[in-house]
Formats: sequence, C-alpha cells, structure tokens
Amino acid sequence: MSAAWVLAALAGVLGLAIGSFLNVVVHRVPAAISVVAPASACPRCDHPIRRRDNVPVLSWLLLRARCRDCAAPISARYPAVEGATAVLFVLVALVVPQPLGATTVGEALGRTVMLAALLFLMAVSVALSLIDLDTHRLPNAVVYPAAVVLLVLLGAVSAVSGDWGALLRGLLGAVVLGGAYLVLALAVPGGMGLGDVKLAVVLGLVLAYLGWGPLAVGAFGGFLVGGTVAIALVAVGRARMGSGVPFGPSMLVGAWIGIVLGVPLWSAYLGLLGLS
Repeated sequence: MSAAWVLAALAGVLGLAIGSFLNVVVHRVPAAISVVAPASACPRCDHPIRRRDNVPVLSWLLLRARCRDCAAPISARYPAVEGATAVLFVLVALVVPQPLGATTVGEALGRTVMLAALLFLMAVSVALSLIDLDTHRLPNAVVYPAAVVLLVLLGAVSAVSGDWGALLRGLLGAVVLGGAYLVLALAVPGGMGLGDVKLAVVLGLVLAYLGWGPLAVGAFGGFLVGGTVAIALVAVGRARMGSGVPFGPSMLVGAWIGIVLGVPLWSAYLGLLGLS
C-alpha cells in the first residue's frame, strides 16, 4: 500500500471518530446544550451509553440498531454520518498535496497543516449542512469558532512556507465574498440569511487562500448547486416557488468544488477567453 493510501486510511479512521462527535454537535448545538456534558444517553430510557456501545458504525450494527437497555430503535442517521464523514476525510486526504511527497521539511509541515485545515473544514461542512437542513440555521456557535481555527491554521501554513501573500489574499477573499453575500441579504430580504453571510466569510478565507480561481469557482458553484437543488425540489413537489430552501449546504458543496477543481476549471475558463 502506498504512503498516500496509508494516510488516507488514517484519515478515514479519524473521520469515523469525528463523525461520532458531529452527531452530538448536530443534535445539541441547535438546542444550546453543551457538546461536552452530560454524556450521551438513550433519549427514551436516559441510560448513559456505554463505551463499548459508542464505537462508530460497529456498535450500531452489533446492537442491531437498538438500545441495549430499553430496545428503543437507534436511527440509521448516526452510522450514516459517521461513515460519510470517514469517506469524505479519505477523499480530502487523497486530493490534497501529500506531506510525504514534499521535498523539504518545511514543505512537508506546511502540507500537513493544510491537510489539517481542510479536514477541519470538512467536519464543519458536515455539521453545518445537517444543522441547516434540520433547522434552517447556521449557528454562530459553529461558524465563529470555525473562522478562528481556520485563520490560525492558514496563518500557520503561511508562517511555515513564508507565503504571507496567500494569507492576505485569503483575508481579502473573506471580505469580498462576505460583502457580496451581505449585499444580497440586504437587497433581497428573506432570500439570504445572516448565517449565510457569516459562512461566506469563512469560505472566502479558505478559497481565496488557495487562489482567486478557487474563490471564483467556489462562489459560482454554490449558486449553481443551490439553483439546481431548488429547481429539482420544485419539480418533484418537495418545495414551491419562493419557499425557503437551506442554502448553507449548497454553499459548502460549491466551496468544495472550488477547493478540488477550482484551479483547473478557472484555467480552462481563462483559456476559452484567450486570457491564459
């Protein structure tokens, strides 16, 4: 097995554990409950979940989706979130530049921190997408800490690489994308929430740090995904014209399109215009 796949496998194991925690975040943050205490318990019998029953995916299978104490059904959403987070972590580890492929210690350290930043963003993406779908909210309790952590991590990457221009570009991108969303929110009341504006600041930071191409593709991708989803929901009768559809998940999917494909797509677009 190559070093890249070993790293991806480790990221997948981490994703399982993080996914288990994200289930707690998605349930408790909208209800303004601490994600640390009290310990997780069965919602029917209130019996604390044993450690051996808290192994991601495996415990759900061994318990046959039932509480050990009262046999209450356990939603399949829990293992689904854990498994999906693991898969997404694997994909992130495979698409970013590999730390082991670096030619210098500094480059390897910078790539490692960047991988950590993008894995963190993926965890935040999963949590915010599910919360927004459940509650039509993007809680400050998730968005604000995410902004701080990502700023620190990207600052660390710049400190190691000496590329402070990327951090400055990221800060400018945060202002540009956040400002654009703020204008939309003010121009079309009810069409765009302030939570979307705050999330745009976070996504603008990461996308512009990677380059203007990823920012452009990521920003456009969010509206493209959102429009496609809205049209599909109306077509199948799950929504009506003008009804509110959570936009956070579309913003996040679009951002990841920008992160993964932003550079080649932007280069191809410039080539079509004869500007490359």
